[in-house]
Amino acid sequence: MPDVELPSWSAVEDAIARHSLALSPSELHGALSGWFAGGGADTPDWLAQVMADAALPQIPAGSPLDTLRAASLAQLGDRGFAFELLLPEGDASLGERSGALFDWCRGFLGAFGLAAGANPPLSEEGNEALHDLAGLATATAQDDGDEEDEDALAEIEEFVRVAVLLLHGDCVLAPGHRRQFN
Repeated sequence: MPDVELPSWSAVEDAIARHSLALSPSELHGALSGWFAGGGADTPDWLAQVMADAALPQIPAGSPLDTLRAASLAQLGDRGFAFELLLPEGDASLGERSGALFDWCRGFLGAFGLAAGANPPLSEEGNEALHDLAGLATATAQDDGDEEDEDALAEIEEFVRVAVLLLHGDCVLAPGHRRQFN
């Protein structure tokens, strides 16, 4: 497991409010993860890069948003596949949690596109995963559900987690390995 854990949902939510950003913690984490999975650079102005808004400030070191950045980058690079999604706690309603997952996917897709460009070096599996994430990004949360719906949400969360690792592998790890052998 990487040394840096994701900050809590509420810490990220508070930091987003302090910076007057118009997105949820899950959407920001999805965008940050998409940026890094697509090959985006870890720079001091990462928030401006990820959000495609040059007016956004640099995030102070040690703040919850900086911890989110550091943990996301560490988890994506972890060989133990420790990558996690920042989503509401399990006691949140099914609607809140599924809505947050779909927001996460929307954030991921936007920033992944910014970082990876129009023709990222994706494998066939990577193309399928990106297509499936796009489908999830257009989904609508349901307000309530039963145990089957809870199980389905858990499976979708795991799919998203693995899809992100696959896309990161295609866009960041594979090109790095190719450079080592040239």
